[in-house]
Amino acid sequence: MVVVQTTPSTSSVAHKKNRRKLHKKRPGAADDAEMHDGQTPSNLTAQGHGNNQESADDDDLMIDADHTTLPIDASAPLFPELPASAQRSTLKAETRRIPIPPHRMTPLKKDWVNIFGPLTEMLGLQVRMNVPRRSVEIRTSKHTKEVGALQKGADFVKSFALGFDVNDAIALLRMDDLYLDSFEIKDVKTLHGDHLSRAIGRIAGQDGKTKFTIENASRTRIVLADTKIHILGSFQNIKIARDAIVSLILGSPPGKVYAGLRTVSSRMKQRAL
Repeated sequence: MVVVQTTPSTSSVAHKKNRRKLHKKRPGAADDAEMHDGQTPSNLTAQGHGNNQESADDDDLMIDADHTTLPIDASAPLFPELPASAQRSTLKAETRRIPIPPHRMTPLKKDWVNIFGPLTEMLGLQVRMNVPRRSVEIRTSKHTKEVGALQKGADFVKSFALGFDVNDAIALLRMDDLYLDSFEIKDVKTLHGDHLSRAIGRIAGQDGKTKFTIENASRTRIVLADTKIHILGSFQNIKIARDAIVSLILGSPPGKVYAGLRTVSSRMKQRAL
């Protein structure tokens, strides 16, 4: 029995090596591998050189386009700052309606001259009292100078509706760092019946002594409206007054609260110096 061993020809081995080399090339070379048998290696090199030339031309075009986007003159023109009156919208007047509680309509009519005077003279707003709707309506006009004049006027009328005096509420128009804070006793502690009445009595004190002491020590104004408490003042002073009122609601004796207020007021005086 004779065993015939066949050896692969050199042409087939070279063809396999060439196929391996083609597979190791870049992915874009797959299109070049599907060429006709009539193309020669010189054609391949010429085509590769043409592709490289086209990519270089594309890079030059992109670089030239980037250069054209740069401004010719780097110095920017300087314009004067716009005044506050030019920043507001003159196309349409803004309107705000502030509801007034029924028990504050009589004081509103009594102090109406002191209310609409600052709104029209200081802020340049248009004001009217809408009696059927029990509200005060304000809107901007051509005489309005400040951007936040409408919000200031709304806060001023709202503070009067909550029960503050006109002379205290007008400070909202003259100062920028004054705010209104409102909360209820049930937000601190749930109380009912006589316990709720005693908590309100501890906050007010005899003849309003405790409330006045908290106001003078924290430089705020406080309104007790049943179970609701409204505080007018700066952010830090509101926090001092609120902490004192919360201590009274939770059952702290007034003497202990007074001692804490004296300490806080002395620190505030030292910081002012």
